Amino acid sequence: MGKETQQQKNKAPGSIRRYMQFVKPYKKQILLTVFVGIIKFSIPLGLPLLYKYIIDNLLTDNTVPLAERSKELAYLIGAGFFVFLVVKPPLEFVRQYLAQWSASKILFDVRNNLFDHVQKLSLRFYSNTKTGEVISRIINDVEQTKDFVVTGLMNLWLDMITIFIAIAIMWTINPKLTLVAIIPLPFYAFAVKFFYGRLRSLTRDRSAALAELQGHLTERVNGMAVIRSFALEPHENKAFKGQNDGFLKAALRQTNWNARTYVVVSTITDFAPILIFGTAAFFVLNGQVTIGTMVAFIGYIDRLYAPLGRLVNSSTTLTQSIASMDRMFEFLDEPYDITEKAHAKDPVAVKGNVQFEDISFSYEEDGELAINRLTLDVQAGERIAFVGMSGGGKSTLVSLIPRFYDVSSGRITLDGVDIRDLKLRGLRDQIGMVMQESILFSESVEMNIKMGNPEATEEEVIAAAKAANAHEFIERLPQGYKTAVGERGVKLSGGQKQRLAIARVFLKNPPILILDEATSALDLESESMIQDSLARLAKGRTTFTVAHRLSTITDADKIVVIENGQITELGRHEELMRKRGAYFELYAIQNLELVE
Repeated sequence: MGKETQQQKNKAPGSIRRYMQFVKPYKKQILLTVFVGIIKFSIPLGLPLLYKYIIDNLLTDNTVPLAERSKELAYLIGAGFFVFLVVKPPLEFVRQYLAQWSASKILFDVRNNLFDHVQKLSLRFYSNTKTGEVISRIINDVEQTKDFVVTGLMNLWLDMITIFIAIAIMWTINPKLTLVAIIPLPFYAFAVKFFYGRLRSLTRDRSAALAELQGHLTERVNGMAVIRSFALEPHENKAFKGQNDGFLKAALRQTNWNARTYVVVSTITDFAPILIFGTAAFFVLNGQVTIGTMVAFIGYIDRLYAPLGRLVNSSTTLTQSIASMDRMFEFLDEPYDITEKAHAKDPVAVKGNVQFEDISFSYEEDGELAINRLTLDVQAGERIAFVGMSGGGKSTLVSLIPRFYDVSSGRITLDGVDIRDLKLRGLRDQIGMVMQESILFSESVEMNIKMGNPEATEEEVIAAAKAANAHEFIERLPQGYKTAVGERGVKLSGGQKQRLAIARVFLKNPPILILDEATSALDLESESMIQDSLARLAKGRTTFTVAHRLSTITDADKIVVIENGQITELGRHEELMRKRGAYFELYAIQNLELVE
């Protein structure tokens, strides 16, 4: 734990320096906020001087006529009302607005940067990371860093400047009392140093526990149908209670340390006024200072120790903010498995020739090979079907084409060019995919189809829907193409979701098509309609089909049997049936009339 804490301490300067890159575009607004704040905070510092003058010169000096003193008092009170009712409020408004505007803009930029990072992370990362944890980094941790902007870059400096101005004014009034007033300052400094490191570690633990809780909750909300169908509510209540208890313990450890900090700070704060008042009163009794001076010093105690208290509290807030900053950059430093070469080129006039040249692939470094030295030559426009038992490597193989993963050895080429020499977006623009589970977003039908081409016109969207046999059911929806489909398309049937996914690809119009068990989860009626759409979609395109029902791929140009990441059979349907090998056995299982 000690070593981990030290590593976290060492990380802070780097995190702050990196965060300042997001702050830099708004430095003018931040400096203006601090400048306005100095004026605003300086105004109350004149009040104790005003009290001193009124007490010593107007209330107790009987050498000046009463009428003249009363008139001067009225002017001073009037000026005070003007400053605090007319001058100060607009300054406070400008300061608050600028501070919140700057912080919100910085957080806006940070979240945009993180979301861009999220889209570049590989599928391997998402297979090992809970969705809720990713969301927690982008939402909760980023929001916590707002305190660094408002407190660390603005209020902290204002409080420090206020303290220095207050001490300077007090020194001009009475140096001895000033020295007494600053006696507790070293204790504040010790409190900040003592509590800082431990609090930061505890805050990181709390944030991690919150992310874990959020990840667990996100999974359970998404899987609510499973929980209810298996009547798992009592079990899940117990599991959630365990996760929630973990967060509670982390939060209470942090709260305990916060409470200790507060006790120390409040004790020092309570001790200081008594010390100053007692000393000043003693000086008054001995004729060393006037009553006005004592009142002024008592006034400055609040002006001095209120910002000091805020400074200590700021150290707590900043500790929490920097701990979140560390987590944010830890996530931002997550490496990309799939990278783009500096001189990568966009594919030009793609025909659709795809070659797998002695490729191997493993999901984990030095792990078991999911694809083992596989070679396959696919010509433009060919329809290739991958078949075999589950876990043989079929879906893994097609996921290598758009570079969701990179091969461990060998290479995949598109029209003779290694796909790793192509720009990622350019490569993926050439590929259309229809998966077993079509992912839809909670927006309208139209927007979901437009994922294939966000710039498409309404007419092009309708044409794509008609080509995918989706137009009729869309027209029957309550708001037609403007109907919201719900999260993950929950308002639509499996067949309807698949047809929207196919419409997307029609709209994209790519030269290469990947169908990964696109009809395996559908009923026969839906499958028949979608097969018609897929046949129309595959026409003239290089098509890779991962097939579950072998009856759907009997007309493929090449059928490739994959077992343990290797090709064991290759040929057309008729050829493979005559060989009576692995393909024949798979086909016979699904078509019992062939079994002898």
